[in-house]
Amino acid sequence: MKNKIFTLVLALAFAFIMPGRATAQGMPVYDNTNFLSLAKSLIESAKQTSQLLKTVDFLRQQKENLEKVNNVVKQLNAVREITQNNQRLFDLVREDLREILNSPYIKPEEINRISESFNAIIQNSLDDLAFIDQILSSDYLKMTDAERAAILKEKEIQSKEMVSEIQLKTQRYRDIISFREMQDKINNRETGF
Repeated sequence: MKNKIFTLVLALAFAFIMPGRATAQGMPVYDNTNFLSLAKSLIESAKQTSQLLKTVDFLRQQKENLEKVNNVVKQLNAVREITQNNQRLFDLVREDLREILNSPYIKPEEINRISESFNAIIQNSLDDLAFIDQILSSDYLKMTDAERAAILKEKEIQSKEMVSEIQLKTQRYRDIISFREMQDKINNRETGF
């Protein structure tokens, strides 16, 4: 409203400073038609400017909403990826650990060490899931959505590393079993030369 009043005052002042002049019998004559036309144009311009400002505010708000949605989508994608990695991790441990521990080529004193190494990775995974739950379910340390998404992305990378670590451990134990099996065959073969 202040802008409209200011614009109208400015228009009036402008009209009096530079009036359209015509002379009739030596007296100046002012053309009010131009003044009224200018005033109408200024009022219409003020309306359009006001509408543009409203549009800018609306677009700014929509941009903020899109950024919020984008951060939430990033969080959801990271949580989904973490969940899939943890599921892969549990499946690998469940299937491969059983196979490794049931092998006759694993010595009884190795069973605890192997179980503890796999359990440590699983426990780390469970701790990460609890931390993620805490981040998502509370206003954890007054974090922004972007900060929360960054932490979730970091946890996603860590979960991939845990899956890789389990796969490497599993492969290492399979190699040990394979080597011991080959040794057993070589040591217990029949020689018929």
